[in-house]
This record gives sequence, structure tokens and C-alpha cells, in this order.
Amino acid sequence: MPHFVIEHSADLDRDDAIDRAIELCHEAGAQSGVMNPNDIKARALSYRRFRFAGGIESFIHVTVSLLEGRTDAQKEALAVLLRDKLSARFADVDSISIDVRDMNSLAYKKHLRQTG
Repeated sequence: MPHFVIEHSADLDRDDAIDRAIELCHEAGAQSGVMNPNDIKARALSYRRFRFAGGIESFIHVTVSLLEGRTDAQKEALAVLLRDKLSARFADVDSISIDVRDMNSLAYKKHLRQTG
């Protein structure tokens, strides 16, 4: 836990762009001070079909899901840090947005397969 889900336009499926976005999410999470870097999970979803108003042709949207307990100020600081890092790296992307959400700790369950 926490989870960074990066949704993006398919035009970013080039070179190492999304690998870099995943790395930037991890860096921002680690720098935020509100999560353990070893617990960060990040993944990306590509969209070929989408429609945005205003002529937007490329986008990155990151949803950050955290177990409840962070203050609004901490969540806002994480969102701003992440937005700024992505905007600096992806200056050619039309829309970059961040949504930091609380997860209910009673409703969140997971199972990890035991290895070796």
C-alpha cells in the first residue's frame, strides 16, 4: 500500500515515457514523507480511445490510493509534488491531473502469495 495508478493516452506508449512516469510517482511518494517507499505500488493503463473537451489529445491522470490517516495538507502536498514532477518531465502532454484518495482500512484486504 499505497497504490499509484497512472492512466494515460496511448501516444505516451513510446520509448521509456511511462516507465519514467512510474519512477516519478515512486520518487514523489518517497519524498512526500507520508508513506514508506518500500510499500509503494505503481502501475499504468493506456487508453487509445478517449474524449476530452477543449481539444485535449494527450493526458496523464494519476490516482493515488492511501490508507486513511493523512491530513488534507499532506495529501495536497503529495498531489502538488507529483503534478510538478510530471509536468516538468512531460511538458508536451496536454493535461496532467492528480487525485489522492483515502481507502477505508476496514474494507481494504489483500493476499500475498508466500514464496520460497
